[in-house]
Amino acid sequence: MEIRRLIEKGFAVKKFRKDSIIYEPGMQPKNVYFIKTGEVRMVTISDEGKEFIQGVFKAGQYFGEPALLINRPYLAYTIVNKDSEIIQVAKDGFFLLIEEEPDFSMALIKTLSNRLFYKSMMLEELANEKAEHRLLTLINYLLADVEVGNALRFTRQELADMTGLRVETVIRGVKLLSSKGLIFMVKGKIVRGM
Repeated sequence: MEIRRLIEKGFAVKKFRKDSIIYEPGMQPKNVYFIKTGEVRMVTISDEGKEFIQGVFKAGQYFGEPALLINRPYLAYTIVNKDSEIIQVAKDGFFLLIEEEPDFSMALIKTLSNRLFYKSMMLEELANEKAEHRLLTLINYLLADVEVGNALRFTRQELADMTGLRVETVIRGVKLLSSKGLIFMVKGKIVRGM
């Protein structure tokens, strides 16, 4: 669903400051959140305070719909990475969009399928004890959405948080993967090759 169309339908844009928490575990879902500008990360936090990034959502994307669709409490935090403008679509409005917008319904199915695929892939990788393999799988997955010659827009810390590895392990792993020719680096950035 294009953000412009949501605004035309009368949905309001709300501003969120960096580091704002949009929702947290245990809260009942009331909205689906469409990002006009900015970026949000979805994380679980260990008892020791370490974040594990489940996903990063950027302008044009949305989040919060799985819990809303099945009416279950949220399992993770969503935290604003950059000052953001977000459209909150309440449950009734969201279900109306699904009913009235067949293109949106199909896009929703694809989005949910992609997220399920990602979660399944990461679960398998977390079971794999080899950090290098885990890191390569994640990088290849993330690069699939990047155009040839463009750099991956995730920091080493974010890659560590997505894989459950220490940032030092990610730094060593990236260097090792690059030296083996398994990933391409340009000026310290991971770049999608041909």
